[in-house]
Amino acid sequence: MLPKSDWAHLIPHAGGMCLLDAVLTWDVDTIHAASEGHARPDNPLRGPHGLHAVHLAEYGAQAMAVHGALRARAGGVETVRPGMLVSLREVRLAVEYVSPDGRLDVHAQCLYAGDTGAQYLFRIERDGHLLASGRAAVIHPEGPNS
Repeated sequence: MLPKSDWAHLIPHAGGMCLLDAVLTWDVDTIHAASEGHARPDNPLRGPHGLHAVHLAEYGAQAMAVHGALRARAGGVETVRPGMLVSLREVRLAVEYVSPDGRLDVHAQCLYAGDTGAQYLFRIERDGHLLASGRAAVIHPEGPNS
């Protein structure tokens, strides 16, 4: 298990928007992260009725960011160009709102990763029940100093 303190500095998400709490396992192709922050009243994605399931795509996207950063670090690179989420496809939501009880298990599988972007499958579960799934793509735009 990797606590947030091990990898949070590798991704651009900060403060309350760093939604994942820990990386439970990861390898070159997959990541399994966990979060209990969906229940916190200060979660920036929560509305008056709680966390809408559509926001679970952001949990999947953050797992992608952490996975990409961990892969880069394993390859000797400490600083990764930030990614920009450009596509969500085949998103399926099994609930409308996420109940505040229990831990969210966030899984992502890398389908493609290169210098210009990546594509992943993601799924979010609680207690073995699927809450959301889909496919997401990110690009790594060229910066002025790239």
